[in-house]
Amino acid sequence: MLRRAPRGGWRGFLVEAAVFVAKQAWACVFGALLLVVIVAARLWYPDDAVLARNDALTVAAVLIQIGMIVSGLETRRELWVIVLFHLTGTAMEIFKTDAGSWTYDAGGILRIAGVPLFSGFMYAAVGSYMVRVYRLFDIRFRRYPPLWATALIAAAIYANFFLHHVWWDARWVLLLGVVALWAPTVMHARVWRSRIRLPLLAAFAGVAVVIYVAENIGTWAGAWLYPDQVDGWQLVSLSKLSSWFLLMIISVVLVTLVSPPRRPRPAPARSVVRRSSRGALAET
Repeated sequence: MLRRAPRGGWRGFLVEAAVFVAKQAWACVFGALLLVVIVAARLWYPDDAVLARNDALTVAAVLIQIGMIVSGLETRRELWVIVLFHLTGTAMEIFKTDAGSWTYDAGGILRIAGVPLFSGFMYAAVGSYMVRVYRLFDIRFRRYPPLWATALIAAAIYANFFLHHVWWDARWVLLLGVVALWAPTVMHARVWRSRIRLPLLAAFAGVAVVIYVAENIGTWAGAWLYPDQVDGWQLVSLSKLSSWFLLMIISVVLVTLVSPPRRPRPAPARSVVRRSSRGALAET
């Protein structure tokens, strides 16, 4: 169907836009399924069920992850990065819940230090999106910063998520560092017939907004709650956007462990038709 689609004009543009949206949705399949399960549990899961809701969410998340691997939607190599997302996310969840940053329902036995195990899968969902969108769009970069520098700032960002509870919050300094490091970087992504170019910082911001929307849905469904939502649900503070933006840095750096940044492909040489001295057509 796509091969027969128009190449130019407004119809060609709509084709490229539709493919872009479809690829993004396909890259989000892990997170989307997990979010559907969370909302369904809020709406229809019985309170008196033998299996606590948090444990049911953990079982569902494990089944989704198994399905992603068995179906080939994620490769075994990509799974290692997703597991790393899971571990780093769970470690942060344990610390943050102990510090009172947010809370989970007390039900269930599948938990570590009071944190339900399904919480780590929410970070794994971000990791799944990152590795899959990288592959689906054949993402490449121009002027990508040195990997050692990106690793250092990602480590500092992760440390700040913990240290700001007992020390100065350096997030705004880290944000300036991120802008300085990635501002020259341009992302090249293949949609269908066309390739789009976008400042990488804009892509970071776009993903952070999408995660913020998903976070509001998750808290509305009662998967977890922030302190100002305990007495009644309200929108998550916009300040969380900066946290999710910084999380994108950690995510991208983790993905580069499996898929190092690649430069854009060189433009294919054009065929030039010329007339030879004998009048015959020659192609170079």
